[in-house]
Amino acid sequence: MDDSVWVPTVFTKNRERLVSHDAVIELFNAVLAIADQNQWLSGEHFSMDGTLIGAWAGHKRFQLKSAKSDIQESEDVGGGSDASEGDKDHKEAQAPGNFKGQTRSNDTHESTTDADARLYRKGNTASLLRFMGHTLSDNRHGLIANARASAAGGHAEREASKVMIADAKSAVGDQAQITLAADKGYDATEFVEALIQMDVAPHVAQNTSGRNSAVPDSVAATEGYAISQQKRKLIEQGFGWAKLIGPMRQVMVRGLDKVDQLFVLTMAAYKLTRMRTLGQIRPQGT
Repeated sequence: MDDSVWVPTVFTKNRERLVSHDAVIELFNAVLAIADQNQWLSGEHFSMDGTLIGAWAGHKRFQLKSAKSDIQESEDVGGGSDASEGDKDHKEAQAPGNFKGQTRSNDTHESTTDADARLYRKGNTASLLRFMGHTLSDNRHGLIANARASAAGGHAEREASKVMIADAKSAVGDQAQITLAADKGYDATEFVEALIQMDVAPHVAQNTSGRNSAVPDSVAATEGYAISQQKRKLIEQGFGWAKLIGPMRQVMVRGLDKVDQLFVLTMAAYKLTRMRTLGQIRPQGT
């Protein structure tokens, strides 16, 4: 406690060591253990959601993968002066920022600034280079029980959810009745069936807009389902804090490993601030 606190430059120089030794994960779990000791966790009822994280990369460096490799090969063999006129025109067409009229996708293009960033849009948002952050929150007080970042993708949220709820299930044992709340984006047959196979009650919001919901009506009619739908909104507070107070609106690190470390560290900080507030609450009548 009496040691000097690291300044940002020292943290940056030791970032690789912190990643390789999972130091941030240990800190996150230590904070979670304190919350458990104070009985601020239900340990059985959870919510899941994801958020977009702006990558530290721009459109101008989102180039064709073949063009990137062609340029690298020409540099390796020293063939810059012997390039044909067609090769020169091809390289000029792929110059940074010259993408007018091109169709770009993650299958054919790649960011030369951050190869882990993916071009992605959600809803009415613009297509930008992004990552995704995922959190599993405990429904009692909205404390974050698990957090991780991933490459942006259409199935990334559901895949991360299955891994994180499986971890929660193994932590509490087979006898506990686990519930998982989520928004309509998680109402997919494959995901709901996976939860049922894990013996997790799928308290996912039903999406009935022109389709049938994968969530059974018998589940949606229960009192616990209604409570989960109210509690799942607490998870948004963590995302809001991470982007308004924390650095997650647009990260200033590159590479999925570093983005994941920063996201987990930010969620640990949010959890500490939330626990500070919970610690100030006094029981009624005292």
